[in-house]
Amino acid sequence: MPDTAKAAQYVAQLDDARCEESWDAVPELVRKVRKHAPDRVCLTLTAETEAAIAKAGQKATSADRPSTASAIAGLEVSGHLPNLLAAIETEQTYPEHRFQAKVCVGWVHWVLREYSLALTRLPDNFDQEYPLYDTLDGLSEWTKVCALKAAYLRANCLARDGKRTGALEAFESALPSLSGVWATRPARQQLRYWAELFLTEYCMLAGQAIREGEKSLTDPNCLACFRTWSKYWASSKGAPLAGGYGFRGSVPRRQVWSEYYYALSEILQQDLPFPTGHAAVNNEASAKNQLRAELKKVETIYQGLLFTETRFPKADEQRAEVEDFVSRVMENWAILNGRGWKEQDLGAGGRESLSHGVLDTLYGAATKTFHSTAVLRHLFTVHLAVAEFDLAFMSFDSYLDLIKKGKARVEKTGHHEPALDDDAAMLETISACIAALCRYGGREAAEKARNLANELEHLVEKLRQVFSAPEGGVASRTVVPPNAFALSWQSIGLAHAQWARMTYDSESRTQIQERATQALRKSLSPEFGRAVDIRGVFALGLLYAEQRKLSVAIELIKTALLADKAVEENQDLHNGPYWRERSLIPLWHLLALLLSARQEYVMAARACEGAIEQFKDPYVLFGGKHLDGNYRSDHLNEAEGKDEKSTGDGLVDEMDDYEKESILEIKMTQLAILELVEGPAVAVNASTELLTLFPRLFGDVEQKLELALKVEPPKSSAATLRSIRGSVFGSRSERTSRPRQSVANTNEKLATIPSRPQTTQTVQSIATTAPAIQVTNENGDPRSSRKSRKSESIKGRSESSRRGSLRKRDSSGSRRRALSTGGPQHQPTVVDGERFFTPFDDINLPQYFNFSSRSITATSRSGTLKHSESHISNGSSSQSNGELAGISVAEVESFARLLPFVQFTQDHNKRRRRAILVGVWLAIAGFYRRAGLLDDAQKACAEAQKIVQGLETDVSSDTSGSVSVRQAGWGHKKSIEELLGDVWAEKGNLSIAREKPYQARANFETALTHYPDHVAAIVGLSSILMDVYSEKLLPPPAVPGLDMVASAATIDGTPLPPPPSTKALPRYPSLPSVPLGLATTAPLGPTAETKSGPFTKEKLFQPSPPAVAPGTGELPPPYKATSLPLLDRLAARDRAYMLLSGLTKLGTGWNHSEAWFALARAYEESGQLDKAKDALWWCVELEDARGAREWESVRVGGYVL
Repeated sequence: MPDTAKAAQYVAQLDDARCEESWDAVPELVRKVRKHAPDRVCLTLTAETEAAIAKAGQKATSADRPSTASAIAGLEVSGHLPNLLAAIETEQTYPEHRFQAKVCVGWVHWVLREYSLALTRLPDNFDQEYPLYDTLDGLSEWTKVCALKAAYLRANCLARDGKRTGALEAFESALPSLSGVWATRPARQQLRYWAELFLTEYCMLAGQAIREGEKSLTDPNCLACFRTWSKYWASSKGAPLAGGYGFRGSVPRRQVWSEYYYALSEILQQDLPFPTGHAAVNNEASAKNQLRAELKKVETIYQGLLFTETRFPKADEQRAEVEDFVSRVMENWAILNGRGWKEQDLGAGGRESLSHGVLDTLYGAATKTFHSTAVLRHLFTVHLAVAEFDLAFMSFDSYLDLIKKGKARVEKTGHHEPALDDDAAMLETISACIAALCRYGGREAAEKARNLANELEHLVEKLRQVFSAPEGGVASRTVVPPNAFALSWQSIGLAHAQWARMTYDSESRTQIQERATQALRKSLSPEFGRAVDIRGVFALGLLYAEQRKLSVAIELIKTALLADKAVEENQDLHNGPYWRERSLIPLWHLLALLLSARQEYVMAARACEGAIEQFKDPYVLFGGKHLDGNYRSDHLNEAEGKDEKSTGDGLVDEMDDYEKESILEIKMTQLAILELVEGPAVAVNASTELLTLFPRLFGDVEQKLELALKVEPPKSSAATLRSIRGSVFGSRSERTSRPRQSVANTNEKLATIPSRPQTTQTVQSIATTAPAIQVTNENGDPRSSRKSRKSESIKGRSESSRRGSLRKRDSSGSRRRALSTGGPQHQPTVVDGERFFTPFDDINLPQYFNFSSRSITATSRSGTLKHSESHISNGSSSQSNGELAGISVAEVESFARLLPFVQFTQDHNKRRRRAILVGVWLAIAGFYRRAGLLDDAQKACAEAQKIVQGLETDVSSDTSGSVSVRQAGWGHKKSIEELLGDVWAEKGNLSIAREKPYQARANFETALTHYPDHVAAIVGLSSILMDVYSEKLLPPPAVPGLDMVASAATIDGTPLPPPPSTKALPRYPSLPSVPLGLATTAPLGPTAETKSGPFTKEKLFQPSPPAVAPGTGELPPPYKATSLPLLDRLAARDRAYMLLSGLTKLGTGWNHSEAWFALARAYEESGQLDKAKDALWWCVELEDARGAREWESVRVGGYVL
């Protein structure tokens, strides 16, 4: 008899049996349900049919191919269709049973491959069939399985009919109602089976549509299937599914994750909006944070499955899927590690954590591949990005060794090896290594780069010969794009240019520079059919500047600045916002130095402005962060006043330290030009902004920057201090309304610049007068060119930022103001009858970068640049045209992605920033010293010394052994010892300004003990030694006399009055001009003694006896001595010659005019007039092409941008 309770129990057991795939138990349960619930005909028939299909399928697959399994199963179950259709028509009581039966009918037709009939029989989603059910939560589990089955079968039928779009729509329409099916509780066998079948089919179909462009990734729901798959994967409550195949004939599960990873990668690389459909709820702050987190999650799962299921290959096997995955990882990393993504967008750990994760992936891939050059190439790149230079170059060496052997095998056997990089990748990798060595390394790195450049040049020439041969010779090679050849020639030029600075072989330096010039010119050749790379333009322009080809360099830089920007997609992702303006900053700086070398100081100052004004709005560059410091220039005031409540970041907050240092160097160059034009007093007042700009750029370096220089400008300079806006740079109204200055007016004003100061290392009261040089034409008349103004007595410029110069500055307080371009004079405030300097008002507020609210258009820049070239002579123009022949700069593109964004450690950044701060303090000390504020200059030196001592302590306490006091190390410009040399050299200059030459000598000696090749210390010490030799600097008394005032003056360098006994001493001829180690020449001229005797020519060149006391053969007591012994004086002269001769052969001193001027003096004192003349002419040539600062200031990263 029917029993209702038992009927419900058996119905539930029947559902459980079907959900657990217990098909053997289904017939018995169907019998019991029919016994106790005879009205459930539809349910029992459906269960019998489903069990028959399942058993028939299992029986068929055990003996036949899977492709025929469904057909055999269909033959056995087709007899159930009539009864099942009749039961569906009569079922009105149980909607779930009716729905299950409809799905079963459609399944039967699908098994019979009657796909069109299956589409007509399959029901819609359950909620559409039975709208009374709001959700699926109250339905039985088997009904949910049937809903999944119906959705899958409907989409599969459409896909088999070639209707992929319709199939995707069917999948998508069923997804919302099914998304939570497997997330409620641990699903059973059939639910997991059909859920995985549904999702894998959906994901693979969507992946194919995405790859072929049929499905747009801009759709908010484009990742719905993949995200649902991820939820399904995680539904096992913490135990992720294993890999392999989910069911018979299915794709590997990792392939679904591969399609998911591909879709996310495309969104990242195309910079598409983050799709929000079906996204998991998380705490990420921004869309980029969410994209990065989701990408990392998918990458981790796919990588785990791939590496687990892949075995190490044999020598003749390839692992294409592993290498494709690695390639995709690196493409994503290049964007995430680029300048377009901020540190906070990358989550915890930032770029460092990102890069180390990629390194783990690469080392894992290396265990699944055999001698993969791609993996080694990527290891080099990522190790370089995390500043692990030793590991990076070890990876490159292994890469180069494998690629050489592999290419040799291919040439010998003629069989292509897929594991080898193609020729383009090989050339680009070698070029990247050369660029990294030149940018971050020292002399050893430069030598390695030179050797690589020679190899690269050989490879390029070989490839060009191969591709220029008949087509039969290149059948096995991939055509190398022209961009790879251009990049190779650029790297060759960079390597030779860097080696020209580092080599000790002074005789070959010119040839090396010429090779560098030719290679860089070739990289810019239009034959490569590409826009010009800014990196090549900068390197070639700087090389021309160092070779004193000013007109050529100016023309090249000007043309690049005026060129159109090449249209490139997604450049902001790799190079960051405003990439073109940021990359042009070094070019503007170089142009300013070039113009200052031509004495076009107004145009040079405008070039400094142009570097910053190209951003149009100061808020873009500096943001809205508040700045510390009492002094604030106009551009910083504008940046802060843009939005008083805003604290947004500017571009400087995303720049690396090299870019920030470039901005700081431009500021220092502008101050140097300001000092040349307005005098040191004005530069002192403006130099305070360096201490305001530095913390804005580099942040807090645990140093109170305003401690020592929080002083008022001298009252003596208050009366002559000018408003900077009203003088050099001009007010905004004047700059926008007044016409450009004519060339004649500019030259007339240039003539009013005071004479160039003499060597500051000598005592001012007894300074040596430089030999006058009169440059004449062939007819004997003085040349009227600009060179004559500069070469005559080497005058025409102040000492600016250099510590030594060739003429002493005119210190007269009535010095005429040069190059004034108008504007009211800022008057000091008078309080109680005394004049005090007060800050500028809003009208006369100085702006040193001269930011303005107006935008800089291409036309205004063109006018500025064209004006700067308005008076290039015809000869210079023809020379420029000849040098620039074959170079096309119609378009300028961003940097090729040659080097990654290098993320140094915090300790490294801290040391480097403190080293930069040392340079700032020393520059400020120089400004104060030249302005006569010696006490304040001493305080600045003390601050710099304190920083260097702190650096020395930190490096000495480092136990890793990776840093050294004597070695600069990777990424540093100067070592600790060289920084100490800078400090002591500046102290030496300060001692000279205090008229304490012997204290200056001790300071210079200390500088050389720290860094033996220090340029300023050698020049300063050599000048003092030459003064000692020529007796213009007398020795201090060994024993102080009774007259303390006189003795104190003597110690300070003032000569003692000659004692009465001196008149009775016998006179000796002038000292022989025979330095130790040099060939003897004729003396300068006969003395009074040689004309009348008794000295012969032979005796003249013998060392003269020292002055002795009358009537004795002994030296006079020290307190009575008025000169040094002869041997000491000769030793001083010869040591000066030795130091200068060695310095002028080095890359740091071969073009240093002060060193050559001092060397010319040594030659002259030695009687070698021909060498002295040659040195002086070379000095004239160097001075003629010398900028406001050394070229080193623009070379922040060497020749590599």
